[in-house]
Amino acid sequence: MSTSTLPSIPGTDPERSPLDAFKIAVAASINKALPEVSLEAAYKAADIGRKGVDFSVAVARFKLGGKPDPWAKKVEESFVADDYIESVKAEGAFLSFTARTTSLTRNVLTTIDHFTNNSPTGQPSYGSNETGKGKNVVIEYSSPNIAKQFHVGHLRSTIIGAFLCNVYKACGWEVTSLNYLGDWGRQFGLIAVGFEKYGSEEELEKNAIRHLYDVYVKINKDAEEDESVNDAARAYFKRMEDGDESALSHWRKWRELSIERYKTEYERLNVAFDIYSGESQVGKESQDSCLKRLEDMGLVSDSNGAKIVDLEKYKLGKAVVRKKGSLDLRASALAKNEMLTHHSDGTSIYLTRDIGGAVERYEKYKFDKMIYVVASQQDLHLAQFFKVLELLEYPWAKSLEHVNFGMVQGMSTRKGTAVFLEQIIEEAAKVMHEQMQSNEEKYKQIENPQETAQEIGITAMKIQDMSAKRINNYTFNWSRMLSFEGDTGPYIQYAHVRLASMERKNPNLVPLPPAAEIQFELLSEAKARDIVFLLATYPDVVKTAQERHEPSGVVTFCMKLAHLIASAWETLIVKGEPDEQKARARLFLFICARDVLGAGLRLLSIKPLDRM
Repeated sequence: MSTSTLPSIPGTDPERSPLDAFKIAVAASINKALPEVSLEAAYKAADIGRKGVDFSVAVARFKLGGKPDPWAKKVEESFVADDYIESVKAEGAFLSFTARTTSLTRNVLTTIDHFTNNSPTGQPSYGSNETGKGKNVVIEYSSPNIAKQFHVGHLRSTIIGAFLCNVYKACGWEVTSLNYLGDWGRQFGLIAVGFEKYGSEEELEKNAIRHLYDVYVKINKDAEEDESVNDAARAYFKRMEDGDESALSHWRKWRELSIERYKTEYERLNVAFDIYSGESQVGKESQDSCLKRLEDMGLVSDSNGAKIVDLEKYKLGKAVVRKKGSLDLRASALAKNEMLTHHSDGTSIYLTRDIGGAVERYEKYKFDKMIYVVASQQDLHLAQFFKVLELLEYPWAKSLEHVNFGMVQGMSTRKGTAVFLEQIIEEAAKVMHEQMQSNEEKYKQIENPQETAQEIGITAMKIQDMSAKRINNYTFNWSRMLSFEGDTGPYIQYAHVRLASMERKNPNLVPLPPAAEIQFELLSEAKARDIVFLLATYPDVVKTAQERHEPSGVVTFCMKLAHLIASAWETLIVKGEPDEQKARARLFLFICARDVLGAGLRLLSIKPLDRM
């Protein structure tokens, strides 16, 4: 349905977002009755209504003077139905608008079909927009420590960061995803000493991260009992700092092998990075330059031999930019998503490195925004970091954002053993595989059951993680996570699988004719309308998720759609429906629902399944 008859309102996109067209029509009817209310103001006031109401407008928002009820009545009395809106009802100070069902259905489903199958990008793009066109964002997330197992503490940053990359791309931004590894520090001196005693080149090649972790645990135990181990480690790391190639060559090999192993872990999670950076990559010159700039601007003072920036007047304490006697500005045994070791005044020790790194990144990427996906435990550190950059008068400092999140509590294998992500994924996949085998007939139809089981397990983990607001802590729950009932990942995947099976189960109806030939007026049931209206909200769900940096809204949308579809099977029958045109229209609706549910899952970095 052409939208050329509608007035143009800045910031709307009725070609991509079907509800925009109907909200513009609502705005036009209000503006016609009340010329003192601009189209823009009327459009912003048109909210998606409560159950049984498509669009609701609170007339009091317009501040027209006097009681709002007569103004609402005036809109109702002057209303003329059009292709988009069939009726309006004044209810006190509120207006309730009802969209024309056939127009709504045709507009929504043809838009989904077009942007899924004939998208200008060649990729399914229903729900996307161009609000970020011409802008670029750098997103730093995950950031595990080399030589330490990728554990569940990094999982939230990885899941949320991958979602942010996807949602920014969906909103037209150019995205650079960056993994800032903990790849430098005195722990590498310990590992080097430990590797001479406990290391195995064969085990290193098999699984570098796990082997280096095992070495690190053993040598740490030795160091607790023998101070000479620490002396040897310090000496080795000093060689690395001084550029001793024999020392650096081992470190470089461990780093490269660890990154290759991480890539395998990330691939299982449907995550990929554009750049693998790290603490070692931040130049000493950048750090020294930042420290000199701080000193030249009179921002640094001495405190017991350490250099600090006093941020007390901003209620941010004192930020340490160089430790007493510190030669190693990069020394930190902990990656960003783990608990920090703090000084007595509560500040962290890698501020100078972070400042230097931010300056280097702006010089390289000229970003419009840079996002750090880091646990809420480090709110103070990030706030200090951003404030110091502002005080240094970098004009781009205001474009840095911290996307924080709460902690996962109680995440371990069901026997309560270690918290390595690899083990959690393997166990989740095993449980899912056992459940899949309970239906022998369906199991035989799955091409790669082990891979499918792993994907369901990962879906379960991700949905449990993203179901609530990201700032909330949550308790990891095996039985809830792996259930096929209720608001879980397997339940959403099952909904997608059922939708994907519709074409296979109705070969007599496919291929479907083009959208223009589908008789949408046959989708007259209330349940069909409910599905259509929910599908129509998806572009707004995407936009809101990007604005708030919040994946939970997308999860809620997917849950609602899965539940709505489950309640529609008996009402919207396809197989066995005697009216073939009606059956085709219903199948078209279900295919559109499949495409939008799949889009929501991909936005959450989840691979939609066709069989399970």
